[in-house]
Amino acid sequence: MMMIIGMFVFRISTAAYDQLVQKTQWRHASNSRVGTLPAYQFIGRGENTITLSGSIVPEFGNQKSLIKLSDMADTGRAYPLICGNGRVWGQYVIESISETHSIFFKNGTAKKVEFTIELKQISTPKTLKDNTLRAEGGAVIQGDGGFGEN
Repeated sequence: MMMIIGMFVFRISTAAYDQLVQKTQWRHASNSRVGTLPAYQFIGRGENTITLSGSIVPEFGNQKSLIKLSDMADTGRAYPLICGNGRVWGQYVIESISETHSIFFKNGTAKKVEFTIELKQISTPKTLKDNTLRAEGGAVIQGDGGFGEN
């Protein structure tokens, strides 16, 4: 297992990503000043996004995996994102899925599908204890064993 979001497991037999890009922002409010540069005040951490990119070919992966992820995104729900090494990233929503189909069989089915999945964090976990994900601020997020739908 490479990573899991909700009940969907990223692995070679489903949709293995070959690149993970994390982007974190920090917020600075500005106040205009006459005759000089604006004054800035740090107001805290901003958005955290993760972009997963990879390819599905007949020998590795299943194109139906992208349909499952699209179905999950259609719910609008947030899902726990957990790495195969045990790192709990937090609660994420699926913001977008891009697919590029190429190299086709005679019937029009793609031999290769490149995908990009963009995830946006909505809460940061403190602990994962007793299959319950506890977010900062003390909120408890429960579902089917703490890994599925809320």
